[in-house]
Amino acid sequence: MPNLLAMSFEGALSPAFDLRFLHPGADRPDGWGLGFYRPGEPSVTVLREPAPTHASSQAELVRRSEHGESAMFVLHVRTALWGALSDANTQPFSRAWGGREWLFAHSGSLDRRPELSADPLFEPVGATDSEVIFCDLLNRFVSRRWRSLGEADPNVLADWLAGINALGTLNIVLTDGRDLLGYADRHESGLFTWQLAPPYENLSVRDRDVEVSLTQNGAKSRKGIFVSSRPLEVLGDGAQQWAPIPAGGLWVVRQGALRAEVKPPGPSPEREDPLRTPSRLNRPVKGEVKRLEVFHRTVYRYAQPVERSMHLFRLTPIHDRAQTVLQHSLNVSVEGQAREYDDAFGNRVRRLRVDRPFTEMVIEARSRVELLDTDPLAFRPLRARSSFPLVWMPWQRNQLAPYLLPPELPESELTDLTDYAMTFVIRNDYDLFDTLLDVNASIFKEYQYVQGSTTLATTPFQVYATRRGVCQDFSNLFICMMRLLGVPARYMCGYVYTGPKNRNHPQSEASHAWVQVYLPEVGWCGFDPTNGILTQTDHVRVACGRTYSDATPTSGAIFVGGGPEHLEVLVQVEICD
Repeated sequence: MPNLLAMSFEGALSPAFDLRFLHPGADRPDGWGLGFYRPGEPSVTVLREPAPTHASSQAELVRRSEHGESAMFVLHVRTALWGALSDANTQPFSRAWGGREWLFAHSGSLDRRPELSADPLFEPVGATDSEVIFCDLLNRFVSRRWRSLGEADPNVLADWLAGINALGTLNIVLTDGRDLLGYADRHESGLFTWQLAPPYENLSVRDRDVEVSLTQNGAKSRKGIFVSSRPLEVLGDGAQQWAPIPAGGLWVVRQGALRAEVKPPGPSPEREDPLRTPSRLNRPVKGEVKRLEVFHRTVYRYAQPVERSMHLFRLTPIHDRAQTVLQHSLNVSVEGQAREYDDAFGNRVRRLRVDRPFTEMVIEARSRVELLDTDPLAFRPLRARSSFPLVWMPWQRNQLAPYLLPPELPESELTDLTDYAMTFVIRNDYDLFDTLLDVNASIFKEYQYVQGSTTLATTPFQVYATRRGVCQDFSNLFICMMRLLGVPARYMCGYVYTGPKNRNHPQSEASHAWVQVYLPEVGWCGFDPTNGILTQTDHVRVACGRTYSDATPTSGAIFVGGGPEHLEVLVQVEICD
């Protein structure tokens, strides 16, 4: 049986725990305990039983998930080596420090106990070596004036634990309800991790003694990280991919994502981690001024002649301080009454009314653009730090209102998306820019780019639930999440240069979509979740709006004729001298 199992999720779940070691005929342990934090609560709830019976009322409680929802769970099953079978000796142990309750569990046994510092603030009440370790660690936190795991230096923590590890076997988890620390014994790793990635509808993990169902009470597409003293069998939609924490290694996890890792001395293989979210995501480096040449060709063919029609073309790049249009031409193979104007969003639009029949229309736009947005954050004061919630003056809110209204979706779906968005806010200590970087990077890493998997009618919630789509879908999801958080966001359509740095063949054959977010004291700043980058001098902006319909390159209406339509699009973006 795993005598240690910890779980961190990106949002609250209510898993069902079936403690199979309490079934009739099973070998009973010397005790068990389950600790968890209710959403928004700094205090921990611990259910524990020393010397449990088969007819355990608390085991039935956790089996039926009546413990409630939480984003953090720690389960410990005891095999007694130190101390009597009592509550005081049954893990996980809890203590209050820094305005929060901490939880600790240990798998293993020390050959001798560590010595506590003189006049310690924390002392054990039981007789186990595990509780002594817990108290020793908290006393060290006090001496450093670290009031949370987030304030602690992971390298210092690893050094502390390596010293304790010299006294015997040490596999531990420690949490303050926000962050989860896991340390694997330096002699032979006794901790394994499993990274849970949505979507899933039926999922559980088990061995002969314990089973945890994540979906018995409904799936919520939460990602998460499991830390266990032994691999468990994965049933349902999940992949069986347990991996050990390297011996002597340390992980820090928050909201289902790896925040920090301390590797043991010596070489270790590098591996790509889709659920990794560094504690400080990288800011963009200063780019180079670029001149790009864009050719966009669209061909409409119809089975029957179109007699009367109206067309709108948004194919003229934006001209402003960050982007200079050096040359532009737009040619249409069909003649008609044309006029140009700027729409309500500042986009240059050509309106064409055609009253003569045609079966083919060819639209060709050629542009040469100089991109100057080399450092989009350069003019932001270094002292400035924006955090959630954002506060807007009444006139600002009025001006930004079109970009603050989320799409019309069922309230239950908007609630789930709000909860999802808030996990990024919490994971990044309510910092606005770190949250934006995290959302941008997470969509890039965790969502699949699959052409043809969605339509124009696909909603942000459907993208969130399936974790797949194209650039338009990822942008719509990003925009929806930001607006639910009170951050103005708009849809941007244009082109992206996919040179050696960002090879993406499908994008080179069509226009591209990304997001602009309005940041205090910065203005509109571009995020490209499809490529996981901030927009600088690889993106040519053409049109913006609330949604795709405000910024679509070509649109219109056929009044008479037409029939079945065939569309061809070719886009080429190249560096020019």
